[in-house]
Amino acid sequence: MTIGDSRWGVGRAARLGLAVATGLGVLLGLVGPFGSYMNGAAPVRILYWVVSLWAGWALFGLTLPLLAKQAMRRGLSPWLWAPPSVLLLAAPMTLISRALAQMVWGRTFEVGLLEWFGQSLIVSAVATGAILWLMSRPSAAAGTAASAPLSADPRDRLPVHLGREVICLQMEDHYVRVHTPLGSDLVLMSLSQAMAGLAGVEGRQTHRSWWVARAAVVGVVEDGRNLSLRLKGGLTAPVSRARVGPLRAAGWL
Repeated sequence: MTIGDSRWGVGRAARLGLAVATGLGVLLGLVGPFGSYMNGAAPVRILYWVVSLWAGWALFGLTLPLLAKQAMRRGLSPWLWAPPSVLLLAAPMTLISRALAQMVWGRTFEVGLLEWFGQSLIVSAVATGAILWLMSRPSAAAGTAASAPLSADPRDRLPVHLGREVICLQMEDHYVRVHTPLGSDLVLMSLSQAMAGLAGVEGRQTHRSWWVARAAVVGVVEDGRNLSLRLKGGLTAPVSRARVGPLRAAGWL
């Protein structure tokens, strides 16, 4: 999943986030976690939790898409950049939710800031994880298309607006993410099938999860004993140690 790929526009992502925040807020208001069940009737608790999560969505919704866009350009998994991002964003969310609680119930609380931060971190992680999971699922259209005979060339399965120039292929579970200069999209096929479909394009598999087009390589990045290829559009593709020799012999490095 990457926020901002061809299946997820800004409007759709915003509606999804608002729906998740509202649903989770109603659920938390009814359950009353972290001792909030003692703070008045259920409608008041629901009001607090829903508004609090709306504020959280506004905070996270402005920040996470920017981070996701940069991560996508570098081929990073959401599970690498999302956890530290949530940890940092939970700090201002702690102050917002605490101030909101004092406004709703009109009193101070015995819960300290550190404990309140822990509570905010838990809720933020659950909400963000739910959104990432929903956005990582293949679209219904992709599922329908998978039932019909499809071309072996992954370019034939891309939306028209992404063009047909392939920078690289990146394996994600049972899918392959096809990167082009105009964006990326998931295609239901294995990496070996996608590479076979691009037999007419000069390129090489640089890692068990990556294939790179020769024309897309603009440089080499060395980090100690680790190598990666710098590609068009700011992407980087890892090079496994077993493939360094063949790539060097072929003049790639």
